[in-house]
Amino acid sequence: MLQQQLRGTGVALVTPFTTNGAIDWTGLERLINHVIGGGVDYVVTLGTTGETPTLSSDEKLDLIKFTFEKVSKRVPVVVGIGDYSTADVVSRLEKCPLDDAAAILSVSPFYSKPTQEGIFQHYKAIAAASPKPIILYNVPARTGRNMTAETTLRLAHEVENIVAMKEASGDMLQCMQIIRDKPKDFLVISGDDGVAFPQLACGMDGVISVAANYFAKDFSAMVKATLDGNIAEGRRLHYKMLEGFDLMFMENNPAGIKAFLSFDKIIENTFRLPIIPVSNDLQTKINTFLKGY
Repeated sequence: MLQQQLRGTGVALVTPFTTNGAIDWTGLERLINHVIGGGVDYVVTLGTTGETPTLSSDEKLDLIKFTFEKVSKRVPVVVGIGDYSTADVVSRLEKCPLDDAAAILSVSPFYSKPTQEGIFQHYKAIAAASPKPIILYNVPARTGRNMTAETTLRLAHEVENIVAMKEASGDMLQCMQIIRDKPKDFLVISGDDGVAFPQLACGMDGVISVAANYFAKDFSAMVKATLDGNIAEGRRLHYKMLEGFDLMFMENNPAGIKAFLSFDKIIENTFRLPIIPVSNDLQTKINTFLKGY
C-alpha cells in the first residue's frame, strides 16, 4: 500500500510568507489546492524547500496540522523531520502529530559530516524511534557528505522501517547501483527535477519535486507517462519544462520556485533571511519564459 502511495510525483511544498514575515496560511491553502488539482500523488510538508531552518518549533507543528487539515486525505502527506543531531530528530518524532502522516522524510545529517558508519547509525536510531516509515534523503550539495550506494543499500536491506530513498546526489552511476541492488519493495525516488526524466527511465519510482509546486500538471503527467513506459510523451514534457528547471535553480532554492509561483499570484514572493528574492535580471528571464510557456 505505501509503495503505491509514494510512487509517482510528490511535491516539497514551499512555505508562503506575508510581507511582514508571518506564515501566509491563505497562500499555503491556495498552493495545496493548486498542486493537488494539478495531479500530484502526495505532498511533503517541512522539507528544506519550505525554509524549515527559519521556522520555530511551534510554527512547524502548526504547519503539520494545517497541511493535514487542508489536504483532507485527498492525497498522502509526508512530513520532513531531519537534523544533524540524532537525539533531536528522535525527540521531534515523539512530539510531532504524525497520526495522519504516510511517512517521514529525513535528510542525512548536515554540517557535521559524519562517516558512512555514522550515517548508518543515525538512520538506524531514528527508524527505531519513528512511528512511521522512513524515507532517506541524500543531498550532498547541501549536507556536505554523500551517502554512498553501499550505505543506502545496507540500510534498505537491514532496517525494516526504512522504505525509500530520495536521491539527489546527481551521480547517475550511484543511482543506478541503488536501483539495481535494492530490495524489491524499496522505492528509489529522484530529488533532482532536471534529471528526473532519465532517472525514471533508469528505474526510479517517482520524484519528490520542487518544480511541481508550479508545474504540477505537466510534471505529474511527465512522471506518469515515463513510469507507464510512454517515453516519448515523458520526453516531450521534460523538454517543455527544461528551461524552467534551469531558471528555477539558477540562483537559489526556494527563491526560484517562489518567483514562479508569485508570477501566477499563487503566493507572495517573500522570504525569511538569509533567503532573498532572485535578482531583477533573473526575474525578467523567468517572466519572459512564463509568458510564452
